[in-house]
Amino acid sequence: MVRKFFGTDGIRGTANTDPMTAETALRIGMAAGAHFIQGDHRHRVVIGKDTRLSGYMLEPALTAGFVSVGMDVVLVGPMPTPAIAMLTRSLRADLGVMLSASHNPYQDNGLKLFGPDGFKLSDTVEAAIEARLENGLEENRAAPSKLGRARRLDDVVGRYTEYVKQTFPRGLRLDGLKIVVDCANGAAYKVAPEVLWELGAEVVPIGVDPDGFNINRGCGSTDTDYMQAQTLAHGADIGLALDGDADRLIVSDEKGELIDGDQIMALIAGHWADAGRLRGGGVVATVMSNLGFEKYLEGRGLDIVRTQVGDRYVVQAMRDGDYNLGGEQSGHVVLGDYATTGDGLIAALQVLAVLVDTERRASEVCRQFTPMPQQLTNVRVAGGAPLDDDKVKEAIAAAETRLSGTGRLLIRPSGTEPVVRVMAEGEDEHLIASVVGEIAGAIEQAASGR
Repeated sequence: MVRKFFGTDGIRGTANTDPMTAETALRIGMAAGAHFIQGDHRHRVVIGKDTRLSGYMLEPALTAGFVSVGMDVVLVGPMPTPAIAMLTRSLRADLGVMLSASHNPYQDNGLKLFGPDGFKLSDTVEAAIEARLENGLEENRAAPSKLGRARRLDDVVGRYTEYVKQTFPRGLRLDGLKIVVDCANGAAYKVAPEVLWELGAEVVPIGVDPDGFNINRGCGSTDTDYMQAQTLAHGADIGLALDGDADRLIVSDEKGELIDGDQIMALIAGHWADAGRLRGGGVVATVMSNLGFEKYLEGRGLDIVRTQVGDRYVVQAMRDGDYNLGGEQSGHVVLGDYATTGDGLIAALQVLAVLVDTERRASEVCRQFTPMPQQLTNVRVAGGAPLDDDKVKEAIAAAETRLSGTGRLLIRPSGTEPVVRVMAEGEDEHLIASVVGEIAGAIEQAASGR
């Protein structure tokens, strides 16, 4: 069936506009709860959120939906997405839900769902939940004596802090390192500075004053200028930028220069391979990862497995091939030895471990390869991507001919925003810019003519 609600990373939309309304959240709580109620035990769901104002509307609606079908609810408040995945497993919950639109502005919100194993739901399970939404939910309502209960979990920050700290190599400390950490005024605003400080670092926290409106605004992994500037201003050894739900990481070296997800994965892959820790003989990445990253891995005798965009597809390929490292250029880094989804804070600790272990500066170790020239343009569209338009098809065909043998092209509608992403990379930077501009122009023209 064609999915109406779920995209590449759960359900996402503008708050208080369909599908991100209280009514829809209640119905999704009922449908997801009914799907995961199996057996006679007391069923439970863990619900977390980031710092968006709309969380106050959606959290109680979700809670009511789950309670109405007989599922107990454990509320943890603002916590990173990977913390919800971890708590779902550690509390033996049947389901976990994170209320977040990740790197999007405060106006948006979303639902990310995790199964009892802590992994994001498969396409099949998402389709089954949608089928329940379409076919009616009345029969799933619990009897008055079978209604669920809701409670808040105490010391959730302490639980996650200790969990994350245990992923840092034994015997190493962060003493002597000054670290700028940008929490994007989001879900990690408490836990990220605490973890780094407890491991011995001098911490300069920024983006730690959420007000419901400022999540990801002028801060975080998608707007790193302030983090870079603060890294330089404080003479810090490294800067770390998380996004609104802290499942992705972008780094700045001590010179204020950016290090993206591909470079982070290359650094960890090389370090783990040298230590005999890298499983699967390589790394799982998406079609967006730079060709230079692929060539770096080949030079080290390591493989790369590419998937469609979305960290849950990366995770599935990791599970299928027994890989313990994968991720996306955007900063989702999945470390299978520790987490079931992208975790920006755990990834940051692996980068910091290399700095401590090698006693070298970030600028010396965090660039493992020279990226191939790459350009990405997001073309905003309404009413769907006009990729079947004749002019758009002609522009794509012409670009593929021009790039033949020297580069690659990727055009895809976003699963989380109303945009079409146009990406090209290759040896000739001017050619790359030219083909991206021509295709983007054709898409804009086709979209405006609707």
